[in-house]
Amino acid sequence: MKDNESSKDKKCGKRRNHINVGAVSFFTVFLTPFPIPPIPQRKISFHAPQLLIHSPLRSSFSEILLKLTMIRSKMESFHQFRLWVFAFCFIIITFQSCNGFYLPGSYPHKYGVGDDLWVKVNSLTSIDTEMPFSYYSLPFCKPEGGVKDSAENLGELLMGDRIENSPYKFKMYTNESEVFLCRVDKLSSDQFKILKKRIDEMYQVNLLLDSLPAIRYTKKEDFSLRWTGYPVGIKIQDVYYLFNHLKFNVLVHKYEETNVARVMGTGDAAEMIPPIGKEGSDKPGWMVVGFEVIPCSILHNADSTKNLKLYNRYPSPIKCDPSSVAMPIKEGQPLAFTYEVTFEESDIKWPSRWDAYLKMEGAKVHWFSILNSLMVITFLAGIVLVIFLRTVRRDLTRYEELDKEAQAQMTEELSGWKLVVGDVFRAPSNPSLLCIMVGNGVQILGMAVVTILFAALGFMSPASRGTLITGMLFIYMILGVAAGYVAVWLWRTIGSGDQKGWASVAWKAACFFPGIAFLILTTLNFLLWGSHSTGAIPFSLFVILILLWFCISVPLTLVGGYFGAKAPHIEYPVRTNQIPREVPQQRYPSWLLVLGAGTLPFGTLFIELFFIMSSIWMGRVYYVFGFLFIVLILLVVVCAEVSLVLTYMHLCVEDWRWWWKSFFASGSVAIYIFLYSVNYLVFDLKSLSGPVSATLYLGYSLFMVLAIMLATGTVGFLSSFWFVYYLFSSVKLD
Repeated sequence: MKDNESSKDKKCGKRRNHINVGAVSFFTVFLTPFPIPPIPQRKISFHAPQLLIHSPLRSSFSEILLKLTMIRSKMESFHQFRLWVFAFCFIIITFQSCNGFYLPGSYPHKYGVGDDLWVKVNSLTSIDTEMPFSYYSLPFCKPEGGVKDSAENLGELLMGDRIENSPYKFKMYTNESEVFLCRVDKLSSDQFKILKKRIDEMYQVNLLLDSLPAIRYTKKEDFSLRWTGYPVGIKIQDVYYLFNHLKFNVLVHKYEETNVARVMGTGDAAEMIPPIGKEGSDKPGWMVVGFEVIPCSILHNADSTKNLKLYNRYPSPIKCDPSSVAMPIKEGQPLAFTYEVTFEESDIKWPSRWDAYLKMEGAKVHWFSILNSLMVITFLAGIVLVIFLRTVRRDLTRYEELDKEAQAQMTEELSGWKLVVGDVFRAPSNPSLLCIMVGNGVQILGMAVVTILFAALGFMSPASRGTLITGMLFIYMILGVAAGYVAVWLWRTIGSGDQKGWASVAWKAACFFPGIAFLILTTLNFLLWGSHSTGAIPFSLFVILILLWFCISVPLTLVGGYFGAKAPHIEYPVRTNQIPREVPQQRYPSWLLVLGAGTLPFGTLFIELFFIMSSIWMGRVYYVFGFLFIVLILLVVVCAEVSLVLTYMHLCVEDWRWWWKSFFASGSVAIYIFLYSVNYLVFDLKSLSGPVSATLYLGYSLFMVLAIMLATGTVGFLSSFWFVYYLFSSVKLD
């Protein structure tokens, strides 16, 4: 068994040195779906020893990417090339032969026997209110030196995490029982009311040991359920009981220096890992690989706890039975808190210690549903694409085979999209707003692609709390260059090369989506402030976000706009008539078709959307970023194809006003996502209590669908713009 594990580690180790070059090459070579002028690129470098990724392929990333690059140069069909890329993504992301991951920049902590282990506490959370509160807002025991906040990153603060120290202390590999923590002499009226309220709202206590959240297992019938944290208490027949005794089980694994060096990718990596154990100790070190908790309600003898101090031994044995409760809370009565801890040696290795948290129940059903949806949508999109290409090519072939006299005679008999040749490139209404929204959409879509790709490669794992949101925020700010470039470039293209007003367009692009997001989040933040929730963004963090916005995002957007103003714009292949052509009256409103077009893109992601919503609002862990990346690629393809088809249909009925309609044809998927969010609120979040919680949910959902609308609308518009340009540039006109 050990030989198999060793061989598996060697296979993974041989491949990891090629991952960083492969990730950058993959992004720069393949993720360019639209033929717009190139954006200035920056060189990105990563350090190979800081990344471990597992793949079933025998050859390295660099070799495969080199082969795909050579294939790309030989392919005559762009669609065949995209099929190769899709197959490559599918193989790399979905099939993983090695388990576990390694977080870049994180090292295992080595503890000697008897070393102190301190438990930290996080905010109290509940799926009933979605408003986190401080752990010490309840009458729990406080550490001797006072409560101190742990250093947190930007993402943790935005998520509402407040990690603080606690009085819970263990000694490595030393079992302890009946440890007295503290005593609350008299439960005040306010403390009694808030305890009852938190129990009614099903709040959970979240503990951390060596960055691992406390996990709780419960059995229901034949199923074993897994929860993070434990409830504050329970209500039985109008009586409130408090869980005042905790039984901890810490899983540890023996520190293996050679294995760690192999995981780190260098022979001398062990020298880089700071030993935290006692100096001069020849005893083996241990690593924490699991943290379990069982809450119990114990009725302590009030008299026996009067003279006890912190970490004293409780005078009588304590039997922790989670199936029974015995500590009712009453106003004016004392409360006593105790705990016990046992250490258990485990076969779980340090890189795999998060497997218990990332394990998804019913994974087969999840995979089958996603793959089935992908196959159906791809099949339908392929049929539409084949019919579409045949129709257009037939029209172009018939038109080009005619001589000039026949073309002149045929011009009077033309119908459909050929009649709008003099109006198809007429500037749309509110062109600056369209350019701004497209620029913001490119920025949001780029952020989504890069973030999900990095998360799938293991850069943004749950082992480092807040990394995902922090990464999203900084990637979004850096991609302000792309937003400014595309917005100004499109503005100049619509204006036939006129550079006048480019600075205004770039400035508005820098403030459009962030301004709306700031308005929504500020409104919701006032609600959280009024509820004294830790989810409220502190004023100092507000100042930091504003400084990041105006000192990084806005200047980068203006720089991108400057390069967009200097870049060559697209010259229209046909002239635009001075007098607009009258659009014939349609049997059905064209906007009705536009709104209905969002159903097909929605069908590609609604299954994945359920898991994402459950992760956000139900406290479940989401870590199938490989599937999410594939769904994102498919969503982009379907949005492009749907917008192309609707644009062609509008041109065929002599409706040349395709600009905004192509944007909202694919962007209308946001409407269905918002309706799905409302449905999720009504049927899946039935326990969500209070108007404040519902307002928070709808506010965050509105923010999410706005970002999705801009991203998907941009995909549809740019694909339609490319198609219209290609279509009319292929027609020979005098």
